[in-house]
Amino acid sequence: MFVTSGHSSPPQYHCFFVPFPLSRRLQEEEQQLRTSSLPAIPNPFPELCSPASSPVLSPGSLPPGEPSTGKYIVKIFTEDGMGKVVEIPADMTARDLCQLLVYKSHCVDDNSWALVEHHPLLGLERCLEDHELVVQVQASMNSDSRFLFRKNYAKYEFFRNPLTFFPEHMVAWCQETNRMIPPSQLLQNFLATSSCPEIQGYLYVKEVGRKSWKKVYMFLRRSGLYCSTKGTSKEPRHLQLLADLEDSNIFTVITGKKQHGAPTDFEFCIKPNKGRGELKELRILCGDDEQGRTCWMTAFRLFKYGIVLYQNYKIPQQRKTLLSHFSGPVRSVSENSLVAMDFSGRIGRVIDNPVEAQSAAMEEGHAWRKRSQRMNILGSHSPLHHSSLSSVIHIAQLWFHGRITREESHRIIHQQGQVDGLFLLRVSQSNPKAFVLTLCHHQKIKHFQILPCEEDGQVFFSLDDGATKFTDLIQLVEFYQLNRGVLPCKLRHPCTVVAL
Repeated sequence: MFVTSGHSSPPQYHCFFVPFPLSRRLQEEEQQLRTSSLPAIPNPFPELCSPASSPVLSPGSLPPGEPSTGKYIVKIFTEDGMGKVVEIPADMTARDLCQLLVYKSHCVDDNSWALVEHHPLLGLERCLEDHELVVQVQASMNSDSRFLFRKNYAKYEFFRNPLTFFPEHMVAWCQETNRMIPPSQLLQNFLATSSCPEIQGYLYVKEVGRKSWKKVYMFLRRSGLYCSTKGTSKEPRHLQLLADLEDSNIFTVITGKKQHGAPTDFEFCIKPNKGRGELKELRILCGDDEQGRTCWMTAFRLFKYGIVLYQNYKIPQQRKTLLSHFSGPVRSVSENSLVAMDFSGRIGRVIDNPVEAQSAAMEEGHAWRKRSQRMNILGSHSPLHHSSLSSVIHIAQLWFHGRITREESHRIIHQQGQVDGLFLLRVSQSNPKAFVLTLCHHQKIKHFQILPCEEDGQVFFSLDDGATKFTDLIQLVEFYQLNRGVLPCKLRHPCTVVAL
């Protein structure tokens, strides 16, 4: 038996003999020690392990032919098509890679960044879960597929507002008991392995190998997605399994209803993990509205990953709590914690009365205008004239997207989560001198035109017909981040496109 010494270079060999039984015992102990030293990581993809029922990732669960301790090359793209090559270890998760990209790109780390698996030829994409191993996902992707780095504010929004994501008529428990379920109990039913929650409702199903669609009553359970062959019956003899959750992932169809001839725009797809990525392997489905599609897709994630999703959701909060002991609180306008305040007295107070809050908002807008006029009279130290400065100062803001179309603004809002308060500003297509605020509220996208108005030789911007005026778009956005005004909700989350 030959043993190598611990020196790195050059290797030295010492020869000695060990009895055969002792040699076998040493090999078994060495193998046992090597196995026990591996960390017990919960495996989100048990079907990739050997044996299939193993709950722990073993070195053999990584792509074959590649060492488990090596480095891998991953290319990440942004929305503008620019790419960045990153070298990562085999055990790096999607969350860790997002943290790395946030650090390298000098972005604001608000725990809303996501890694997206994008299939351009199939017209599919999905956000990776934070615990998924990037190397494993990349090994199952086609040559034309790629990773995208973008915001997704809705990734864990269902933990904050579960009733918005799960309407009563789609939750079987509510229908059977004929009463509303409390939000906390609703989430417990989804997360607890002992419960048997169920999502039900009609979906359009594209028939395999044909262009026709069929409207079928569906049931989504932990064991899979089933369709009823007889009306809305859920008897076992009338149920047919369409897709297994463990061996599949759920994707959003991004090519619109024209490619597949879908009856509505709310398409999604169930794609098997071990398939070759062909169109005939996909289960393409279609809902009646955006809320229905969101409900099916969110329930699929909860049934597939369960408590792991909740742990992913809590990790950033625990990290934030830990950091708060070492640093002062950081104020973020993306949090739903901003209120109207009155500082006219010796101490500040919160304005609870909405009428008084509206009046204070009007006074604040007029105060900004007077302050700006006073600066014009005194003279500006800027090399640019004030009117020209106010017309370009917003260009560098993350929420300003320039000359994009109405359809493009819809696409960006859809991609980044469709949560309340998600917004962007763009140049108006109908009026080159005006701007448009695109805002999401209750999963519906609304547009508000921002018109320039001139008063005493000064140009202002307003979206409420001149009732509240602002010298530039930055003041306007900051005002509506603090005050709802004429909008259906405050501006909370800016649509951001980052350059890697």
